[in-house]
Order: sequence, then structure tokens, then C-alpha cells
Amino acid sequence: MLDITSLVRVHVEALIAEQHDMGVCDAIGEIERPKIPHSVTQQNAALPNILRPDLVLWRAGHEPSAMTVPHVPKVAGIEPALPAPAHTADPLTPKAAADTSSDTAHDSPESPDSPHGVPPDGSRSGSPDASPVDRIAAVQDQLAGWISDLSTLHDLTEQLARTRTLNEALHELLRAGASLVGARRGLVVLAPSDGLGPETTIGLGLGHADIGHIETIPRRALSYARILDGLPEPGAADDSRTEKGADSRTEISEPDIPGEKDLDPRLREVAARLGYAASYAVPLIADPVGRTGAAVWLYDEPAVPTDRQRHLIGLYRAHAAEHLARLLELHRSKQDTATLREELLPSRLPRVPGVRLAVRHSTGPRGGGDWYDALSLPDGALGLAVGSVTGSGPSAVAAMGRLRASLRAYAVMEGEDPVAVLSDLELLLRLTEPARSATALFAFTEPPPGAPGGPPAPPMPPGLDDPFPRKLVLAGAGHCPPLLVGELRTEFVETTLSAPLGMLACWEAPSVEIELAPGETLLLYSDGLLHRTGEAMDRAFARLHAAAASVPRTSRHDPEAIVDHIVRTMLPQGGLDDPASEEDVVLMAARFEE
Repeated sequence: MLDITSLVRVHVEALIAEQHDMGVCDAIGEIERPKIPHSVTQQNAALPNILRPDLVLWRAGHEPSAMTVPHVPKVAGIEPALPAPAHTADPLTPKAAADTSSDTAHDSPESPDSPHGVPPDGSRSGSPDASPVDRIAAVQDQLAGWISDLSTLHDLTEQLARTRTLNEALHELLRAGASLVGARRGLVVLAPSDGLGPETTIGLGLGHADIGHIETIPRRALSYARILDGLPEPGAADDSRTEKGADSRTEISEPDIPGEKDLDPRLREVAARLGYAASYAVPLIADPVGRTGAAVWLYDEPAVPTDRQRHLIGLYRAHAAEHLARLLELHRSKQDTATLREELLPSRLPRVPGVRLAVRHSTGPRGGGDWYDALSLPDGALGLAVGSVTGSGPSAVAAMGRLRASLRAYAVMEGEDPVAVLSDLELLLRLTEPARSATALFAFTEPPPGAPGGPPAPPMPPGLDDPFPRKLVLAGAGHCPPLLVGELRTEFVETTLSAPLGMLACWEAPSVEIELAPGETLLLYSDGLLHRTGEAMDRAFARLHAAAASVPRTSRHDPEAIVDHIVRTMLPQGGLDDPASEEDVVLMAARFEE
């Protein structure tokens, strides 16, 4: 008589190797090999003919062949990576008996030890008298189901890991969770328990109006709100599922909202309006934040997640919560840097008689040191500045703030002499931050003669009614030359070439004086505008000149329209939002009215 126990084996090495990166080797190794009684001589003789074709067997001393992975059915809204296997019936048993056994196995309730409806003893029917073939087939089905679940979780967590922003991760969490619990709609509420924010609500299959209707439900009646507030489920203490160290339920299920009389009437009213009849809510908990929020999925019909679905969503959200916590920390860091940068730049541009200002500013993902300023000076004068600090990140932003604040102080004291302003700024930079350099450009203009606050207008010659031109004095330290745009000319201002601040032992450069005709616009910008074009500097300068010259005549009276036209024409993506670029951009326009 053949020893079936030693001759029949399930070949799972290939599957274990394939899933090794998911850490399932230990889980698969815990599966017991089916115990087949020795008193099965008749079945031993028929064994080669009755085994399932996709179950690979080999005899001792022979090389194993590759196992054909069985197929598993679609369960709980999951699209399995493997199709479903056909049930194997004992050929020695009448067909009716096999069908009855199969139906019984399908209708049997699932348990945590048997998430796919297969009894722990390995038999399809749960009977200890099941045939050895059925035992082997049941174990293989259980293996295939476990591997299918792990493959599904692997795919979903891989898609989640590809998200780079907090908003993308929240949307992916909703989508994946809906597929795991068999729901179609849902929402996630981000409300970190440390109170540092951000707080937001994102829906899946729900519009802003739908979320607004849900938020009209009293907070004590909302399942996700009870999770966020740490409130237990009323009258369901025995059914609560708590985690070690948790101060609230880990999940709240409302399987029949229309039929449950103890629920809040407003909840049933909103559920009827939106067309959902059941909900399933879980918290999102991860260190070091703790509770980051809660997610709830909505069913169109009364339903409750199965034990298998609860198990899968528990594994997935444990990974998702950790990923969200990392993205939350990164989001907060970026927000802090952005807030610091915005506070260090002008909150608004000043209103100066006879001058209209507009600016466009964008910072790269690392946070750079490009800056701008426009300040009202005594006697109605105006100072314009633009510059850049070497480096990136919070240190560059802080250095930019110190440099800008220092320039404002020097401009108030000696703004009529731009060379003196930049000389003092260079000395301060060299003494306080010797390892850093910067570029800067400062321009000073007085009101035109006869204007309020300006010098008195000289007598006009008879027959001449044209207003006097406006005089502007500027100096630059390694910065890009300004661009002058008017009805009769579009040209760069010829500034003296000089080194950036902090590069030489003593900076010195002469100033340049130009006259601006009424209706002309002065453009100040940073080199990031040129670098973002992706072209060589000479071609980028030519592109900027062409963009300024092509401003429509009807738009030249509006500095906002001028800067928007130049940005659209200059940059390949047509705007300042370019996550792929690390260059800061500053573009400021000052139009001198007629």
C-alpha cells in the first residue's frame, strides 16, 4: 500500500518566493499538511485519475514541477489577482452528495481562523470523514485565498505608497478601502488629535453638498464623530472592538440605518436623501500623532462587513495610517515654511500716487531665497527692490528675511542713493553671514515735478503741455537687468556689471539714471524666471524681451495683465505652478501713470 502522506505534497515554494517581500512565509508555514488515513487503498489506486489537474504532486526522488496557481472568487468587492478555482468533489461520492457538501461549505459562516469559508480542519464540509482529496483541495483553496488577499493588499499598499501629497493619500485610502469592504461611497475626516491641523473632509462619490448634508447631523449621532471624540457606541459595549491602549472603539458599524429605531431621526433623514442604508467607520491611528482622523464607507443597501473584510481593512488601514502620519508631518513642515516665507514678504503692495504695482511670486519645493519689496519712502518717494539669497530651505528663507528687513532700514535712511544702500547691505552680509552671498537690485524714484509730495514743477515753455518724465535711479549687484516696456520702446536697462554681494572684499558699482515716460512699465524679475524656460540664458533673455513686446496694446495699461501675459508666454507649462522645477520666480511690474 502506498504511503499517501509521504508521497503527496502541495508545492508552494514558488508562491512563497513570490510573496516573500510581503512577509507571508511564516503565515504559509503555519498551514498544516492534511493528515490522510492509511486505510485508503482503493482511493490510492484511483488517486492519479481523481486529483485536480491544477494540484501538483510529485513522488520522492523526482523534481517538482511549477505549481499552477488556483483561482479564487471575487469576494467583498475585491478584484482578485487570481480567478476562482472549481470545487473538487469526491468521484466516489454521488453527485448529489457532493453538491450538498459544497453548498454547505459555502453557506457556513466565516470565522477569523477560516476567512474563506474553509473549516480549520481542512475539509470542505467540516466533516472528519471527508475524503483525502477534498481535504487537499480545501487546503489548496485556503492557500490560494490567503495568497490572493496578500496580493490584493500588496497592490493597494503599493498604490498608496506612490502618493506624494496628503490629499492624494486620502483619496487613495477612500478608494482602496471601498473596494475592500464592498462599498461604493465614503468620506474621510482628517482631524489630528494634537490639534495642530490641518482639518479637512474628503468624499468618495459625495459632492460638497452631500458632505454638507452629512455635517448637519448632530455630532453625537455620527459614527466617525464618535470615533474622533472617543465616545463609546451607545448600548453596544459587548460588541465593541477595542485595541490595546485605545480610548475609543476601533470600528462602528450601522448595518440598517432605515430600520434601526434607536438612531437619530436626522441621520435617517439624511441617509434617505443621499441614498445610503448602512455605514462602517474606522479610526486612523499612528505614531507620533496618535489619532489622525476617521474614515467611513457607505452602503447603498443594509449590509455589514464580514470578518474577512474587517480583517483586510484592518491590515490596510494600519499601513495607511502610518503613511498618512508621515505625509501629515511633511505637509506641516511645508506649510510652516510657506507661512514663514509669506510673512517675510510684503503682505500687500503699497499704494503710491501715479504708480500701479503688480507682482507674481512662486517658490520651489525646497523653499528658496528669492524676494521682492516695494516700500513708500518719505516725501512721496518709492523704493523697489528684488533679490536672491544663495541656498534653499528654511535657512535660506530666514536669511532672505533678514536681508530684506535690513534693506528696508537702509532705504529709509539713504534711499535716494541706491549705491549706498547696497554697500551697507553688502557690509552687513559679509560681517554676519560670511558663508552666504546674494544678488540684489534697488531702484529709487521721486514723485514727478508738480505731483503731490514732489518737487515744484518748473514753468512750462509756451505751447508745451506734456508732463515731465519721471526720473529713476537704480543700482544692481549681480542681478538681472530690468526691462522697460512702453509704447515706443521695449528694452533692457543697461546696468553696470558687478559681482553679487558677499563675493568681493568691498562691493562698489555706479548707479544708473533713467527717465520713464508716462505710461511706461518697469519690470523687475529674478533669474528663476529665465531658468524655468529650460533654455540657455541668452535665448531666455530674448524670450523675455519678445514676451514683453507682445503684450496686447489693450492690456498695457494694466500691470496685472502684463505680468500674467509674460508668465503665460515665458513658461512652458503656462503658469508658475511647476512641481518639477526647484527655481523660485519673482516678476514685479511698476507702471507709471500718465
